Amino acid sequence: MSGQLRVLVVEDSVEDTFFVVRELQRGGFDVTFERVETHAGMQAALEARSWDLVICDYAMPQFSGMAALRLCQQRNLDIPFIMVSGVIGEESAVEMLKAGAGYYLRKDHLDRLAAVVKRELAAANEQRIRRRTEADTAYLASIVRSCNDAIIGKTLDGTIVAWNDGAERLYGYRAEEIIGRPISILIPTYRPEELSEILGQIARGERIDLAETVRLRKDGAPVEVSVTISPIRNAQGQVIGASSVARDISKRKQEESERLALIQDLTAALSHA
Repeated sequence: MSGQLRVLVVEDSVEDTFFVVRELQRGGFDVTFERVETHAGMQAALEARSWDLVICDYAMPQFSGMAALRLCQQRNLDIPFIMVSGVIGEESAVEMLKAGAGYYLRKDHLDRLAAVVKRELAAANEQRIRRRTEADTAYLASIVRSCNDAIIGKTLDGTIVAWNDGAERLYGYRAEEIIGRPISILIPTYRPEELSEILGQIARGERIDLAETVRLRKDGAPVEVSVTISPIRNAQGQVIGASSVARDISKRKQEESERLALIQDLTAALSHA
């Protein structure tokens, strides 16, 4: 069985509706359907429940295939819309397809209906997944862009490929200045082993936590940071790069230094007393 299928049939002929449903059942679908033949009837059916598919005749006494398609589009329905007609000409069929119908099938070729439906359902599902993935990616990208921490993406050879606003605030480089350049420009020359060790661990798929380290701003000034570096993997699980999240700890280090100095002063004063 191909599974359950909820079909809204926009058709003025009860007999033709029977043939459509029969072909779907022959194709392995467990069909639940409703037949409508007017604008009001279709609108009510769309409001009453959700549907997996719309199969629509082109010309009906009180309704039209184009009007039915427009009604689906107005409601932003993310389901296949298939035209099944015995009278539509080639120009009209092309017009419907350009308007957004998924497929056109003549009523004397209903033996192909189940195969067409399976293909259109699969395509619609792939499109939904793609849109959802794109929406999730855009949402995550907006989080990265607006994050206060410096988030940097780089390849396995250390080339910078992504740079958020937090990185610009921390290091002073704009994205267009830094993307494509080596990450080594942020690492002090007196830490020569740090970059090679990081790239080696990332290539092995290891996560790195540097509680305290030093990076260089655009003006050459050092800045104390805590850094977490994680491998980036492709769909096959292969490590293709790394992402780093850095946080400025200069203020915290200064406060710790001031607190230590105060403790030393108090200790000295007590000793003197």
